Parts: sequence; C-alpha cells; structure tokens
Amino acid sequence: MTRFGKRLRWFGSEARRERAASVHPRARVQQFDLRRRLALVCGFLGLGSVALLARALDLQVVDHAFYQQQGDARFLREIPIATSRGMITDRNGEPLAISSPVESIWGNPRELLKVPERLPALARALDMPQDELASRLSARADKEFVYLKRRINPDEAASILALDIPGVASQREYRRFYPQGEALAHVLGFTNVDDRGQEGLELAFDDWLRGTAGAKRVIRDNKGRIVENVDLVRAAQPGHDLALSIDRRIQYLTHRELRNAIAETGASSGSAVVLDVATGEVLAMANLPTFNPNAVGTSPRDAHRNRAVTDLLEPGSTMKPLTVAAGLEAGVITPATLFNTSPGWIANGRYRTTDTHNYGVLDTTGIIRKSSNVGASLVAKRLSDAQFYAFMRRFGYGQRSGSGFPGEAAGLFPAPDRWSGTSKQTMSYGYGLSATPLQIATAYAALGNGGLLHQPSFVKGQPNPPKRVLDARIANQVLHMMQTVTEPGGTATQAAILGYHVAGKTGTSRKASAGGYSRRYIGYFAGLVPVDNPRFAMVVAVNDPDPTRKGYYGGVVAGPVFRNVMEGALRLMDVSPDNLDAWLAVQAAAEAKRMKAEGRTPPALPATAAAIAPSGAANARALQ
Repeated sequence: MTRFGKRLRWFGSEARRERAASVHPRARVQQFDLRRRLALVCGFLGLGSVALLARALDLQVVDHAFYQQQGDARFLREIPIATSRGMITDRNGEPLAISSPVESIWGNPRELLKVPERLPALARALDMPQDELASRLSARADKEFVYLKRRINPDEAASILALDIPGVASQREYRRFYPQGEALAHVLGFTNVDDRGQEGLELAFDDWLRGTAGAKRVIRDNKGRIVENVDLVRAAQPGHDLALSIDRRIQYLTHRELRNAIAETGASSGSAVVLDVATGEVLAMANLPTFNPNAVGTSPRDAHRNRAVTDLLEPGSTMKPLTVAAGLEAGVITPATLFNTSPGWIANGRYRTTDTHNYGVLDTTGIIRKSSNVGASLVAKRLSDAQFYAFMRRFGYGQRSGSGFPGEAAGLFPAPDRWSGTSKQTMSYGYGLSATPLQIATAYAALGNGGLLHQPSFVKGQPNPPKRVLDARIANQVLHMMQTVTEPGGTATQAAILGYHVAGKTGTSRKASAGGYSRRYIGYFAGLVPVDNPRFAMVVAVNDPDPTRKGYYGGVVAGPVFRNVMEGALRLMDVSPDNLDAWLAVQAAAEAKRMKAEGRTPPALPATAAAIAPSGAANARALQ
C-alpha cells in the first residue's frame, strides 16, 4: 500500500509537471502576443493621428489659400452691381435721356449642355432659333458665362426664369430711353448695349454720365441662383446728371418746321441751329433725315450724322454782311458809300461774277438788301488779302467752333498764300470756302451781341467768356442793314415777324460738282431777332430743294422756317416786341376789314397801317 501510494503520488506529480510543461509556455506566449498587439494598435493609431493632424495643418494653414480659392471657385462669385447712367435734361429740367432698369438673361454653357432636352423650350422663350442657341453654347462650352438675351423687360425675364432650366439666370442692367425721340436724336446721340455713349453728347460726356459699377460677393448654387450675399466689395456710384442748354420746346418747333419745309420743297436734307445771342448756348439743333435713338438699328447709318456740325457747305450770300463789316472796320467804305453794279456783272479772272438783276447804283445797305454779288466783290477789292483773311478767321471760319461736339468739322478757309487770283472775290459772297451751319450761326450771334463772340455751348450755365471780334458800333450798323432784308424790297420778306424787327440774310449757293458747279442748290436763311436787343440767332439750311415746287432761293425755302420757329420762341421766352407800331397798325387794319365785312364803315387807317399791313407774309396772315 505504501509503495502503491508513493507510486500514485509520483504519477500525480508527473501529471502536474506534464500539465505545467504543456500549459505554462502557451500562457506565456499568449501574454506576450497581447502586449505586442496592443503596442502595434496604439502605434498605428498614433501614426494615424499624427497624419490627420499633419493633413489638417496642411489644409488649414500651409495650403489654406489654395483650397479656399478652389472652394470659392465652385460656389463663391463676385458679380457686378449695375449702376444707372446720369439723366440728361433740358435747360428747364425736362428729361431728355433717362436710364430704365431692365434684365439680361445669361447662361452657363457647361450646365446647359448637360440638359440638351431643355434647349428647345429655352430657345422658344428667348425667341431665337434652336440651332443658333445650340451653336452659341457649343462655341463657349468651356466657359461658365454667356449672355443669352440682353436688356429685356423684367416680366419677360421672369417668364424665362420660371422655366427653371439649369444654368439659366438673370442680372440687373439699365437701358437708355429718349422721350423726345427723333427730335433730339442728333444732339443726344445714343448708347450701346453696355450703356456706353456712342455718338452725340452721350459720347462727349460719357465719363461724366456713366458712373462706376459696384461689385459684391455671393454664393450661388449649381443653377446659378444666389443663395447668400457674402460681402460688398465696392459700392456702385451712379452717373452724374447733365443739364443741357437745349430748350425742348424750341427744339420741337425747330424739328417740326424743318420737317415741314423738307416735305414742301422736296429737299433731300436740312439743318437748323438756334443760339442764345447773349451766352452762345445752343437752344435747338435739328437735322433731317433723322432716326429713332430708341431703336437705332432700324435706321440707315447715314441718318445718324449731325449735319449741323459735320457737313461742310459753301455759305453763299450769308457771307456778305461779314464782308461789309470787314470793309467798315478797315475804313475803306462807309454806310453811305455808293457802288455801281451795272451792268449786273463784273469780271473775275476768266469768269464773271453776276447778279440776278442789274441793280445799278447801290449803297452799302443796298448790297445786303438786294444780295448783290457784284457789290460784295467791289467791297472785297478795297480790302487787302491779309485784312479779309484775318477778319473772317476772327469770326471762326476755317476752325472748329469750340462746342466740343464729337466729329465737328473745322471748315475750309484757306490762307492767302493758297488763293488764286479769283479767290478773295468769290469768297466775299460765299464761294471757295466752306462752313457748318453752327459756324454761321456763331458768327451771326457775334454780330447780334455787339461784336462779342461766344463759343457755342451745349451745357446750361457753362462758363463761356466772350472775345471781342468787332467794334459794337460797326456790329450795330451791319445789324440794321440786315434788317432791310426782311422788309419790303428785301430778299426775305417771308422771314418777317409781326411786332419784331428781324435782321437776316438769305443765301443760295450752287452745289459743287466735278469740274465746277451743278444746277443743284442749298437755300439758307440766317437771322437775328429782335434787332433792338437780339435774343436769338438762327440759321436754316435746306439742301437740294426741288426747283419745280417752291423754288430754291433761301428766302423762299428757308425764310419761313426761321419765321415760324422764332414766332414760337419769342412767345415762349416772353420777349417784348420792338416794333409795336407795326403790330398796332396790322391790328387796326384787321379790325377795319372785319367792320367792312359786317357792312359797317371802317375808320381811316393811319398812314403806318396803310404802309405796313399789305406787306410781309406774317402781316398777311394777321389780316386773314
């Protein structure tokens, strides 16, 4: 038993040793692997954390600007803030050009080309052929912006956006509107689709009128819609308003009467300019043919030209008062000097200078009243070339008037060293030189302003100091000589205005052609009213009138335009009559006519009424 028990204890000890030998090494291995695994996991986690921190540092600090820019490029946009162009008004504050808010439809070609099935509906809404729309988008497939339709009514834009087509959006713009339409088209000019001045005063004062567009940052979604306004980059600065010297009432009268004259005479074109004598401000300027500045594309390009400042014309007999003034200033003639114009012509080199009639002996006033070419030539013969040239240059011939109007022509008045033997004589009555209607009006305004010449101005109240070009006494003498032109015996009785003394001069020049002059004419009338204190100077030029209608002489085709416009302007400006006796006489004659028609015995007319009432177109109208 004892031996057996010892054996059992031995086997138990062996078993425990075997179990210990088999268990303990595995336990030790398992315990060692766990620690390694924990260390490895912690190491990997630590490296990952470091990598994440490094990446975050790279994104947030090192390359922050780059990634911010990339993000902004996808959602953040800087868009312009449209600003209105300054308003243009006439001298009384009436609007002549205003900017109205409109919408422009634009698209993202990248987005639109992804939805080709929506293009037909978009093309119909835009009122354009589908193939044209597809071609425009395809040509800009790599772009994100293209205008689809510009400057349309906001309601029309809303209907297009209501289609909810991806990549289509709108933006606010402004469109120029001209309430006076054709009447002021040549003076104002027009703007282009970007609201930039292209012609006329819109171009001349573009920097003043345009203003500065603003800018803001916004976040847009993938359909181009603004989700959030982020920042105001730059505030918009609207354009400045501009007050012109133009009086829209006188402008309308001028346009209307010029249009009527063109229709009645069958002329191809015409121009008229009205100046304020005391300031040189342009009160009206009209041209025909004209155009609608609200729909520029519907008119021929030639109609856009402001003929009153760009077209050069030989001034014809409107030069004669200046020729006489030059002779008076030089002391080679006096108002009482006599000139023998018989037999109605005078030699001029190989040519002749002729009058329409043989006027015989004329005094200085008679040269102007009868518009004698021979008489003007005889005055010019007494002047040296230098005297004649210097005098005309002082009055602005051969140089721009200084109005600042875009495209203004300087005219042609050559220096004496370029004259031929006949030049001075022909220039004395308006041939061999050229000028614009504005230049002629400026020269006549100087005569009416006592010899003080103002540069013509289109801006109300602009500083415009005059310069003296002629002694006031001589200017007044010439002015009263010109008064006889509109009185009985003169060449422009149709330019007379009841109640006012009118000083004027007709002109009828033949149009130059290859190798000489054609049988086509330009009819002029240049005048001032009232003579005692001139307020207005006006020049009317009617180009190429049909001789079979009213004729082609300036007094017939242009004189009535002057009369009708000035009658209205004098009334509008409340200018007092300076010939009240004539007005009272005509009233008395009209009353006598009515009494006679009623069977009553009219009183005897005063001598002034008997002399004045039958004469002049204006008086004849008053008697009707």
